[in-house]
Amino acid sequence: MSGRSKIHVISSLDGTEQPSYLSLPAGFVEEGDPLPLVVSLHPWSSDLESRDEDLERLVEEKRWLYLCPNFRGRNDQIDALGSELARQDILDAVEWVSERYPVDPRRIFLTGGSGGGHMTMLMVARHPGGWTAASAWVGISNLTSWHARHVDGKYGKMMRSALGGAPEDSEEIAARYLDRSPLTHLANAKDVALDIAAGIHDGHTGSVPVRHSLDAFNVIAQARGDATIRETEIEQLSQPDGRLASPSATDTVSDASLGREIYLRRTTGRTRVTIFEGGHEGIAEATIDWFEQHARGTFQQGITSQNDR
Repeated sequence: MSGRSKIHVISSLDGTEQPSYLSLPAGFVEEGDPLPLVVSLHPWSSDLESRDEDLERLVEEKRWLYLCPNFRGRNDQIDALGSELARQDILDAVEWVSERYPVDPRRIFLTGGSGGGHMTMLMVARHPGGWTAASAWVGISNLTSWHARHVDGKYGKMMRSALGGAPEDSEEIAARYLDRSPLTHLANAKDVALDIAAGIHDGHTGSVPVRHSLDAFNVIAQARGDATIRETEIEQLSQPDGRLASPSATDTVSDASLGREIYLRRTTGRTRVTIFEGGHEGIAEATIDWFEQHARGTFQQGITSQNDR
C-alpha cells in the first residue's frame, strides 16, 4: 500500500472526527524499518487541501512518511487559529499514524509556512518534547501586532472572527490573542531544534514582516541567556531591501540548500534564524536539509552571540 489518502482521527478532546492526509512512499511495506515522519501544516487561509508539492516530492524521494493535518481548517473560526483543539488535533494525528505505521519516534519533523509557520512555532512552544526538529517559514509570532497591521484587511477580519473581536475590545479577547501567539510561549522551546526563516521582502511584498521571525528568535535567545538580535538590526532589516550596516561573519554565509543570498543568520542553542533574499515563501530543499542534519545528529552549531565573535 502506498500513495496519498485521507484519514480520520477522533479528537481526544471533543470526540469529533478530524481529517488529515497521509502519504506513504511508493512500495511501502508495514514490515519495513521505521521511517521518519514529516508533519506539514497548512497556511493561514487554507485547510488540509492546500499542498506543498515541492516538499511532498522531496519527502517521497527520501521515502519518508508525510502527514498533513487539518487542525480545524482556516483561521477564521474559534476552534482554529492555535486553539487547544487545533493543537491537539496535530498531536492526535501524529499518535494515530505512529500506532498504525512504522514511524521512527526519533525522527518526527514539523514544518509550515505563513499560518503554518505560526502553528509550527506555537506547537514547539506549547509541546516542545514531541519534535526531532522543526522548520518555520515566514510565520506570524505576534497576533496582536499582526492584527494592528491588517486591521482593515482580510487577515484582521479573520482574526476577529476566530478570536471574538479585536484585542482592544476586552481583556478576555486580548488574552486570547496573547495565548495563541508563539511569542508568549517560545521560551519553552529553548532546547528544540527550530529553524526560523523569512524572506527580506516579506512585509513589503508579502503579509508578514521579518520582525515576526527575528522577535521569535530573540525570545529563545533570551531564555537561553544568549545575546539577542539588536533592535537597530531589526529596524535595518525591516526597511524595503533592508541590509545590516555591520553584518557578522555568520550573516554572510552561503547555504546550498537555501540557494539564496543570506542577510542575517544567527543561532542560539539548537535554534537558528535566517533572513534571505526572497519574499513570503518557504524553500523545501532547505527544510529537508535541516531535518536531515538532525536525523543524522550531525548539526554543527554556529556562533551564538556577539560576545562569542
